[in-house]
Amino acid sequence: MSSHQNPVVDTVIVGGGQAGLALAYWLAKEGRDFLILDQNHRPGDAWRLRWDSLRLFTPAKYDGLPGSPFPGDRLAFPTKDQLADYLEDYVRRFDLPFVPGIRVDEINRDGEAFTIRAGNRIWHARNVVIATGGHRIPKRPPFAGELDPAILQLHSQDYKNPGQLREGPVLVVGLGNSGAEIALEVGHNHPTQLAGKPSAEMPMRHGRTAARFALPVVRFLGLYVLNLNTPIGRKAAPGFKSMAAPLIRTKSKDLVAAGVHLAPRLAGVSNGQPVLADGTRVKASNVIWCTGYHEDYSWVKLPVFDLHGEPRQTRGVADDVPGVYFIGQEFLFAAASATLPGVGKDARYLARRLTSERPPTVGRRREGETRLPMSR
Repeated sequence: MSSHQNPVVDTVIVGGGQAGLALAYWLAKEGRDFLILDQNHRPGDAWRLRWDSLRLFTPAKYDGLPGSPFPGDRLAFPTKDQLADYLEDYVRRFDLPFVPGIRVDEINRDGEAFTIRAGNRIWHARNVVIATGGHRIPKRPPFAGELDPAILQLHSQDYKNPGQLREGPVLVVGLGNSGAEIALEVGHNHPTQLAGKPSAEMPMRHGRTAARFALPVVRFLGLYVLNLNTPIGRKAAPGFKSMAAPLIRTKSKDLVAAGVHLAPRLAGVSNGQPVLADGTRVKASNVIWCTGYHEDYSWVKLPVFDLHGEPRQTRGVADDVPGVYFIGQEFLFAAASATLPGVGKDARYLARRLTSERPPTVGRRREGETRLPMSR
């Protein structure tokens, strides 16, 4: 096959979300030869495809990536579409080699390098950066399949707006931030119950005042105090990875005030109907699963994971296989590592490590990418 069909590059970044793009910026500054492979058709689609009313929890002043502040009101909380458009413009602005519509099926070792396969397309690279986490598989309890077929089931990944729902009551399962915000929205037009218990709730009221005074403190703690270089950060890391985030914008009292009924956790199904932990059978025409995701790394055929399937890495550098890197994961180095305020710092560090440990052997090339139209 031709070199165009089997491109050879210094570094392949798998995943073109904010973490992959932040790293790409620094690799471009270093003059590295790299490609970004992303399964979506446009930069920013991972945000663009989420539910319609979603807004960020962080103000615009903390949402920009390296080299490009987020535009507009610095104390506003951008919509998911505003962020998606910003990411698309970021790719154009810095002419990043973004290859859309590529879902990577397999990463294998090839001597001292790697092969990255997506369908019948193959790339060869000296370095590979996993910027996606695993393939995210929506999580539902095993008994979900026992619900009456007349009940509409949606995972939060597929929920867009209340117009998707059938007439009648809604049961939202999972009291994290997604569950709270979706329950508040659907509760305006449907009798709504929210099953679950929050891990915690942020004590301050979310909004512009918090953006000005409280969130800078939260950001500082998440970057410089709760990280793997500090005793308190090392102690906190396991809990951050295993527990849901605290409720940030929509709190329990907001839900109650809006008429959403807070219910115990969902325990099972009886005669096709949901049953709560206290034995209550719920009449529901719709169930929305806000129950998170499984991370599936089975496509990474490399010995870089522990017995629990977690990457063995130190600040994004794989412990056992030179040339493999991770970015954008929960508490990769700090509590903010998986957030917009945190990815830039991790990306700068990782680009320096990659450059020092794996110096390039070829000049920067861009074989195989689809460039976006330039917008200057």
